[in-house]
Amino acid sequence: MTASNLPASALPVQWAGELLHLLPEHAIWWPEGRVLFIADLHIGKAATYRALGQPVPGGTTQENLARLDALVAAHAPRRIVFLGDFLHAAQARTPQVLAALAAWRAAHAPIGMTLVRGNHDSRAGDPPAALGIEVVDEPFLLGPFACCHHPQAHATHFVLAGHLHPVCRLHGPGRDSVRLPCFTSDAQQAVLPAFGEFTGGWLMERAPGRRFYAVGGKSVWALPASE
Repeated sequence: MTASNLPASALPVQWAGELLHLLPEHAIWWPEGRVLFIADLHIGKAATYRALGQPVPGGTTQENLARLDALVAAHAPRRIVFLGDFLHAAQARTPQVLAALAAWRAAHAPIGMTLVRGNHDSRAGDPPAALGIEVVDEPFLLGPFACCHHPQAHATHFVLAGHLHPVCRLHGPGRDSVRLPCFTSDAQQAVLPAFGEFTGGWLMERAPGRRFYAVGGKSVWALPASE
């Protein structure tokens, strides 16, 4: 898919001299490199909570993989870069979760995939080698981008990161307000919203030069700088 025929719900931005599209599916599409960037998938989080005796619903792994399927079908990426926290915990490595992952990977065998290790990956362990996912430590340099899990500064590259699960608050009349997932950008880095279902969010504070891009109603839009 080219920049000219992307859906109107995607928001184009220029970072590091490159055109990127912020997608309402909580991902970034880099048309020039044909790369999808996805942060904080947290596969098996619900399974982890159920293993601890918490009565949480099932099906989130299949929902996450179905959403990934839709992105692959829409954009035909050469590569997917996961910006950390692919598996949620060691308890996520159930036979059902691993079988679902294996079937999903087999359906997308031609696509290169890279995982930049995050804090949850250090506890959950790397994905099974049979999945054919390259696993690296941060920063992973790709074109003008430093692919990281933790937001940080980099001397030469624009940082794309996750970890924070950012959300923003919009205020209405009176005391009305709503929290929405968002992308954020600062001078030389951007943070993606969590991709995974059942992940929660961290309310990002305003800061000098920080921009917010809210996600809601299957659209992404830039908030005014004073929002």
